[in-house]
Amino acid sequence: MSGLLTFGETMGVFGADTVGPLEHARGFHLGIGGAESNVAVGVARLGLPATWIGRVGHDATGDLIERRLRAEGVRAVVIRDPSFTGLMVKHRRTGALLHVDYHRAGSAGSRLTPLDIPVDAVCAAAIVHVTGITPALSDSARVTVFQAVETARSAGVAVSVDVNYRAKLWSTYDAAPVLRDLVSRADLVFAGPDEAALIVDGRPLDGLAALGPTEVIVKDGARGCTALIDGERHALPAPTVAVVDPVGAGDAFAAGYLADRLCGASPATRLATAISAGAFAVTVPGDCEGLPTRGDLRSASTDVAR
Repeated sequence: MSGLLTFGETMGVFGADTVGPLEHARGFHLGIGGAESNVAVGVARLGLPATWIGRVGHDATGDLIERRLRAEGVRAVVIRDPSFTGLMVKHRRTGALLHVDYHRAGSAGSRLTPLDIPVDAVCAAAIVHVTGITPALSDSARVTVFQAVETARSAGVAVSVDVNYRAKLWSTYDAAPVLRDLVSRADLVFAGPDEAALIVDGRPLDGLAALGPTEVIVKDGARGCTALIDGERHALPAPTVAVVDPVGAGDAFAAGYLADRLCGASPATRLATAISAGAFAVTVPGDCEGLPTRGDLRSASTDVAR
């Protein structure tokens, strides 16, 4: 098995260095971000093989994405596309309010096709991880997700789905049936409480499990997580940390869980690693900059360990 396989859109990220209206920002830091590539980086930092596939433009941002992912040890299969690489702009309007704008309509990443995801790569993976973001990008991206999932299922490869609903990409009316269908094909699913409520009525763990997944994890930010894994219920609190940037915390959580699943760790250990990884991620600006290594987890700082 070749570890984790994931695919989707990765963008350049411009983050304002100061708090306040964007028009008053005088400095920005440049990074990369994308739910699927964040997970791939997180898994790679934890010592497991991870492959990411995606389209980027023939531009400097596409070059940056390719270099960064490969520098992180991710096996990046980068397809160059005539369109542009998408961008994300982040700023804090106030200390507690983070605002994100996307510039991605018609981007290279949205032009993903089923031919971009090799069947042999899917069949060789231990886990195929997808999110609810990619089906929202375009018709071809949606077909790509479902085809890869069906290929994985046919090959006996575990399918992981992070619901990751994005209101700026599609309405709840359009998203709900697609996400429900996607979750019903998964072996394990990650969702926030509001995302679960978008798909099922009533109790989120039982409702999502009734659709088919045997591993259901509801991540609830500072309140920690609950899970129903192979019929056993779990609940873990989150440590108290100083949140610098919450973007990417859910991806860090998923990466921690999936990395330990690839190692054959127990459900309780997977969840503990996931909680710790999410805590590390929010203490550093950027989508994937704060993802921890195994060494970080072993020698956790006082702030995160609490």
